[in-house]
Amino acid sequence: MAEAYDGSGRRAGMAPFVSRAAEIGLLDSLLEGLGEGGPAVVDITGEAGIGKSRLLAEFGARARRRGLTVLRGWATEYERHSPFRPFADAFADLDARALRAFPALAELPAVLRGDIEEAGAPGAGDRFGLYQAAVAVLSRLGGAGLVVILDDLHWADPASLELLDHLIRHPVPAPLVLVVSRRDRQAPATLPTALADGVDTGAVLRLALGPLGERDCVEELAGDLPQPQAAELYAASEGNPLYFLALLQAHRGARLPRTPFSTPPAAAAYGGPDGLPAGLEALLLAELSPLSPMERLTVEAAAVLGDHTTPAMIGALTDSDVTDVIQALDQVMRRDLVRPGQGGRRLALRHPLIRTLVHESINPWRREELHRRAAAELARAGASVVERAHHLEQSLTRWDAQAATVLTEAAEQTAATAPATSAHWLKVVLRLLPDTPEHLSGRRRLMLLRARALGVSGGLKESRDLLHQVIEMPGADADADAIRTSAVVHCSLVERHLGRFQECEAMLRRELARSPGRPRSQTIDLRLELGFCGLMSAVRFPDMRSEVAEALTMARSLGDEIREVRALALAAMGEAYEGDVAAARKFAEPAARLADALTDNDLAALCESLCILGWAEAFLESYTDAARHADRGLEIARRTGQLYLLPQILVCKAYIDLTTCRITNALELVEEAAAIARALGSGELLAFALAFRAQVLLQARPPGDPGPLACAEEAVAAAGTNDSWWASLAWCMLAYAALSAGDPHRVPDVLVHAGGGSGLRRLQPSVRPTYLELLVTAAVATGDVEGAERWAERAHKEAEQLGLPLQRSAALRCLAHVAAHRGDAAEAARMFSEAAADSARSGASLREAQSLLLGAPLMKAAGDGSRAAVMWRRGSRLASEGGARLLAGLAERVRPAVFGVPSRTSDPVGGLTGLTAREREIAELVAEGLTNQTIATRLYLSPRTVESHVARVYRKTGVSSRAALASLVARSGTASPGSGPGPDGT
Repeated sequence: MAEAYDGSGRRAGMAPFVSRAAEIGLLDSLLEGLGEGGPAVVDITGEAGIGKSRLLAEFGARARRRGLTVLRGWATEYERHSPFRPFADAFADLDARALRAFPALAELPAVLRGDIEEAGAPGAGDRFGLYQAAVAVLSRLGGAGLVVILDDLHWADPASLELLDHLIRHPVPAPLVLVVSRRDRQAPATLPTALADGVDTGAVLRLALGPLGERDCVEELAGDLPQPQAAELYAASEGNPLYFLALLQAHRGARLPRTPFSTPPAAAAYGGPDGLPAGLEALLLAELSPLSPMERLTVEAAAVLGDHTTPAMIGALTDSDVTDVIQALDQVMRRDLVRPGQGGRRLALRHPLIRTLVHESINPWRREELHRRAAAELARAGASVVERAHHLEQSLTRWDAQAATVLTEAAEQTAATAPATSAHWLKVVLRLLPDTPEHLSGRRRLMLLRARALGVSGGLKESRDLLHQVIEMPGADADADAIRTSAVVHCSLVERHLGRFQECEAMLRRELARSPGRPRSQTIDLRLELGFCGLMSAVRFPDMRSEVAEALTMARSLGDEIREVRALALAAMGEAYEGDVAAARKFAEPAARLADALTDNDLAALCESLCILGWAEAFLESYTDAARHADRGLEIARRTGQLYLLPQILVCKAYIDLTTCRITNALELVEEAAAIARALGSGELLAFALAFRAQVLLQARPPGDPGPLACAEEAVAAAGTNDSWWASLAWCMLAYAALSAGDPHRVPDVLVHAGGGSGLRRLQPSVRPTYLELLVTAAVATGDVEGAERWAERAHKEAEQLGLPLQRSAALRCLAHVAAHRGDAAEAARMFSEAAADSARSGASLREAQSLLLGAPLMKAAGDGSRAAVMWRRGSRLASEGGARLLAGLAERVRPAVFGVPSRTSDPVGGLTGLTAREREIAELVAEGLTNQTIATRLYLSPRTVESHVARVYRKTGVSSRAALASLVARSGTASPGSGPGPDGT
């Protein structure tokens, strides 16, 4: 949004900027280091009227004077359900200069440029794909730098807050800074949580604004008043600049409130609406008393119209001639009640508080009529249903079929990109829909739509409750039965994501028994849901085999290829999980043939089936087929908005990339999966995504990094007390992380918990040998040779039964660990070599590299130095090319044993070459012996930001102490003379 400024860089009508020197210093420092790895977001907090917007305006002016492009958008109180409003407000009116400087901005997703209709068109994609697209565009920015200011985010819509959270978690590697403001006490819980997480990681710089000092207020703003009077005004305002200016204006206009200024500060404190000072509301409303009737009408219309305030729109709402409106606008602008907005074309009331007070002071019946007229005028102007929805919502007090149609269309348009908004508008329609028989069918359909929107916007429990209501609604016709079955199937999905498998099974069996004469297609769907329920509950699939088999038979008898693929894919996954490889392949191969022959439109109903088919093929070690089906499922799920499937498909792809040693790709996939799972609000799904994220982090980070263990602990916490497949996975990944963190004693306890006892029956049978390898490694590390031998023998026996090369390689490594512990280097080297060959045969490059690097020093010890060198070189190359830093670290540790030369770990993982300019600057200051607090003061950063930078430096360089970092800086020739360890001696 472009703004009107006077010659001083101050927006027209603004008071002089006073105080805030410390805050401006921090913001100037941020601009100086723009694009050098500093905070990506600035969070400015404070109560109403404390000066957040004024600070933002001053910051914007200073950025412009540096040659930066500044865009500004607002969230507003009465449009808080308009999707992406603050972003669209900032990006909607890009001028030619901004587009010349940043041509990539023209490629931003349509909804972020204010094009609501294009964003809601069929095939527009899911909201997380939209976030990724936005990051991709912003990452291509060049030029001097871009500043995006978003004001009043305590009123932002849920989609905007989710996008902000994504930008915090995925900082844009470009000269871009996002500056946001909010009121502390009015912000939705998700906003401060996301910003606090960003502060912890160094992605967010927080500035909390307090009261202005008395000297600043009195001397800079009230210099024409006698000092005692100005001081009295300051005491009454308690340093709130908006209140102080209102008191000052009232004093100068001789219209002081009746309450004397000597009122004790506690009485004048923040006791009004929205946290306002108690006397401020009266002062602001007093500004309206001198207005003429036409001027009052004009201000009220502006309060209703918000962003759409123009003379023509005001005339339409007030039945006034545009000439009269312009004259009235001239007067209220002279009184500084209304100011020019975007490029001077639109108008806005001076402060959001004034808009609130004016809007709420309008007679309710008249206010509804004004909103109704606003919606009608926007419709005549060709505005989208989404733009009109806000005004229709504000105008409805009784059933209006035409308005309900518009709100329903708006909800359908925003379901993929802003489901929380979609659910809100459907709630408005349902609240007013008459509870009569003729509307029963419509109510049933709208409730199902709303339940789906809630289910993908973090409201799983509310979605389940609403679905239960749909299921219990009366109706025996075909349409009612179809919607009821859809509700049951969707409720089953929700119950699974809530980890309520027993309730899910009971509901499905009750539904199957309720109407045995239902259409066979519905019966198939219910039976397949039972199969999914059994699969996800870890040990129940054998009990559901008959249900899946019956569903497959029924689908084939109907010639229903869609449901046949669903049944085949589910059967393949169930048998692959259980370890019946032959049976799994018998189902997977025809499922793949049928699915490959179907069109994308046919497959829209098969996304979950493509996902589980991909998982089945991955467990069968057919990685190429698995990736193909996962890719196709992902593309269709994104296009059709099936968000609840995205984490499962993304993790499937990540598992394939991890196994085939493409660690960077795998990490990107699990990061996205975890972000979506958080947004969906499913503990089960989040545990699943975080479990695999921990496993990928284990390989992506250098040895000793605490990140994988912390992630695995979070996965287990998200799983709670559930004992499902995904919960079991979380515990298994915790065992991996504990072993890597140097705590082998913890591994048996964790895996026994995951396995439901010492028999480990709850561990996935088809990959159990890999978990048994963990137990063997931990037993060897703790000196439990007998335990290691027992677990190794079991792993060998189970792997032979499975006949899968990757599982056989895990069993061979188990035996090799035991042989190495006994001192039989030749036998251990042979087994590690065979394990590498089996891994290579399956395409599992990660485990091939691991086997080669573990075996190389043993091969050398056994007397075959040339073969040991070949093993080491291939293993090291696979690890390096695949981004497996854990294995790269292993390669360096065993290098001396293979080649008899010193390790190169003294210059770990590329030295300082991978650091940003800011990280390198901080590394040099650490090398000089400065503490984090001293560095923060010198660079105008927060201590937490410095801590985050230091942590990233450790991770990138592979060092783990300040002394080691100082040594590395010294060897790189960048430290000043006398560099050494920090004052704490570490």
